[in-house]
Amino acid sequence: MAILDETAFDDGDEDYGDRDNEYDFEQGLAHGFASDDYMVKDQPTGAGDRAEGDAETQAVASTQTHADAPEDGAEDWDATAAISANGNASDPTRDDGTDGSKRKGRAKAKKQQRKNAAALKSAHKVAAPTLFTPFTLRGVTTRNRIWLPPMDTYSAFGRDGRPTQFHYQHYVSRALGGFGMVIAESTAVSPEGRISPCDVGLWEDDQIDSWRWIVEDVKKAGAVAAIQLNHAGRKASTGCFSTGHINATVPEDQGGWKTVAPSPIPYGHYDMPRELGVDEIHGIVEQFRYAAVRAVNAGFEAIEIHAAHGYLISQFLDPLSNQRSDEYGGSLENRMRFLVEISDAIRSAIPESMPLLVRISATDWAAGGWDLDQSIETAKVLKMHGVDLMDVSTGGIVAGVTIPAQANYQVPFAQEIRDKALIPTTAVGLITKAKQAARIVHKEQADAVEIGRAALRDPNWPLRAAYKLGLDKSEIPYPDQYVRGAFGTSR
Repeated sequence: MAILDETAFDDGDEDYGDRDNEYDFEQGLAHGFASDDYMVKDQPTGAGDRAEGDAETQAVASTQTHADAPEDGAEDWDATAAISANGNASDPTRDDGTDGSKRKGRAKAKKQQRKNAAALKSAHKVAAPTLFTPFTLRGVTTRNRIWLPPMDTYSAFGRDGRPTQFHYQHYVSRALGGFGMVIAESTAVSPEGRISPCDVGLWEDDQIDSWRWIVEDVKKAGAVAAIQLNHAGRKASTGCFSTGHINATVPEDQGGWKTVAPSPIPYGHYDMPRELGVDEIHGIVEQFRYAAVRAVNAGFEAIEIHAAHGYLISQFLDPLSNQRSDEYGGSLENRMRFLVEISDAIRSAIPESMPLLVRISATDWAAGGWDLDQSIETAKVLKMHGVDLMDVSTGGIVAGVTIPAQANYQVPFAQEIRDKALIPTTAVGLITKAKQAARIVHKEQADAVEIGRAALRDPNWPLRAAYKLGLDKSEIPYPDQYVRGAFGTSR
């Protein structure tokens, strides 16, 4: 059984290859305690493993035979088998005693094979344009439905929250690669809200210019520039590949800090957090507001609130991590209060035309904890408070749970929230292939898909997907400088 650290789910999706045995949603509603070949253990880990852990490598290796298979089986599609199945043509190997009959049978089979192949190609072309159609939220339109999710890079090596040349190359290259929206990684609203000492931030005005040049060129490359704002709460002050203390809390005398949470309950083996007072909660709401204003000044076109994966907001949402008895604990209405207040604060501080997104874990995969029904009710409330889209993930809140990770396993959650809360959603997690992504959007399971780890190894994932789905070169968002090297070009 593959073991992955829980923060695999910070990153959007993992490299498991496209399998058609899609996740059994009814089974998943039982909180993931079903038997599955691709189970992921939700464990407390540090930022280093989130970026490059050996466990992740083992999990990928365990499914490599699937990942290396032809995409969706389309390239190796067996027309003869299809003919036999639909009964529309004679078996070309059947010997009815005459050469003429055999020749006629073969000719008829070949004709049917061509028809089936054409039908298959046509079906893929129906799905492809949906994935590559524009999508509008308020006054912002993305050129397609393929988005880059926020993926922590832990590369603010000055420990001052400022993005660097690396961040410029990382985000601008994905914009040039055709992504419709590029969402910058978890950006702390205060120094104590960082996941690691090397997280980026927007907690002071001096950080704005460090973002501005990145944002400008992401937009010049044709993508919508968005940013995720976050406070890590009890999962703050963890190690990363450049600081050490992997899978652990960084000691205060080595650059770490005391963490905070709704209740004094640690995450796994992390240090015990301090319970926040009500005035401190109000102060953090204001930190989100001010960070949003700075994001607008930096030129960002959309803002995402990080309310998933066990960070501070999701710690308030989940009854297993929030045991308060005041207005911020107990009932669902109280537990979502912190998120609603942050949404109100940001909505009031940004332009009316700017979209506000919320990333949420639709379940914590633990009995008695956060689940889909609560997620749907929260999405309904957030919609009334000016939130425009739910970015739907799962997990990361409770340590030690088992997650049934396989292709599309989080897609049904996005669809349920979309259908029942009547709000746009994105789907994320183990979406790695073009036709897989096209089907999700075409079937209206989500309004957009997010491609995470696959985009780390291929900044041009959308361009490659468009080619695989049969779009003409003129329909694909190539930068002018790259058109002559388009996929499918003979030389």
